[in-house]
Amino acid sequence: MMNYEKICNEVISIAAEVAQYIAGEAKKFDPSCVEIKGKNNFVSFVDKTSESLLVKHLSSLIPGAGFLAEEGTGISNREIYQWIIDPLDGTTNFIHGAPPYAISIGLKYEQRIVVGVVYVVTSEECFYTWEHAPSFLNGSPIHVSEVKRVQDSLIATGFPYTDYTLLSQSLRFLEYLFTASHGVRRLGSAAADLAYVACGRYDVFYEYGLHPWDVAAGSLIVQHAGGTVTDFYDGNHYLFGKTIVASNGKVHEDFLRLIQQFFPSSSNKI
Repeated sequence: MMNYEKICNEVISIAAEVAQYIAGEAKKFDPSCVEIKGKNNFVSFVDKTSESLLVKHLSSLIPGAGFLAEEGTGISNREIYQWIIDPLDGTTNFIHGAPPYAISIGLKYEQRIVVGVVYVVTSEECFYTWEHAPSFLNGSPIHVSEVKRVQDSLIATGFPYTDYTLLSQSLRFLEYLFTASHGVRRLGSAAADLAYVACGRYDVFYEYGLHPWDVAAGSLIVQHAGGTVTDFYDGNHYLFGKTIVASNGKVHEDFLRLIQQFFPSSSNKI
């Protein structure tokens, strides 16, 4: 049987090495080097090099494992083990020199995530867990918050850069949350948002239009820190279903009830 704790520790070392590369490039990065994949959808040689480094090291860690990676390196999804990676979550932040941006690495075995590592490059914080383990931040156990009401919650969200089909619903929901919570934050890195829910900095994170590499690692870290993760409709389709709500668990039911008023499933086109 695979030793997931050992695998996780190896992944942490790999993530730290790649984070060091990203941090070094950030000091001298030229925004004119950015490529545009689509409207507001950017990629740089830093994203691509980071992904190549991750694929190289992770391939040797579990020979024969597949990859699902944002920039398309080594794509394969038929193996029993699959790495789901985002080499630089928060590319727009990176190219503008704004925190946070992070590396997200999840390991999927069959249909479940068994290892999750989120390395927030800008703060040198590594959040991680593995199957049947608690979640940690730089070696110390972490836990979700104890907030029990949405009105007492600090909430994080994000907006898709290219899909604006639900923008009007999103703005209406934001307007509601501005007066029905302690506030809403938008950092620009879903991986960091999830990690911050896991350690209690945020009480809820929600977003639509995300990809598996945005949430694979962070969702496991939240759950192992005592939180709850679902899609908008209380299902478990958050990995590939493009909607996610991650919370401390105590406000989850009430938050879902609210979000479904603004994003009803019968008319949802995500």
